[in-house]
Amino acid sequence: MGFDGGEEAKKLGVKVSATQVRSNGTQLAEVAGLLNDGAIRIAIDSVFSLAEARKAHERAALVHIQGKIVLNVV
Repeated sequence: MGFDGGEEAKKLGVKVSATQVRSNGTQLAEVAGLLNDGAIRIAIDSVFSLAEARKAHERAALVHIQGKIVLNVV
């Protein structure tokens, strides 16, 4: 998955893991329905415009964020 620092991580005692997912239209439609119905909610920490992408990245580097950081590209 593009990570070649496994040996270095092991030396430093860092465990590295990765997950890969595939989009599934049926499942995404079901999740969209649950979101629309309010059955599940997403916690939003902050919203940035595309022009503020640098600020969004800086925010993501902080330790104590509460929820997702949204980059609005519309």
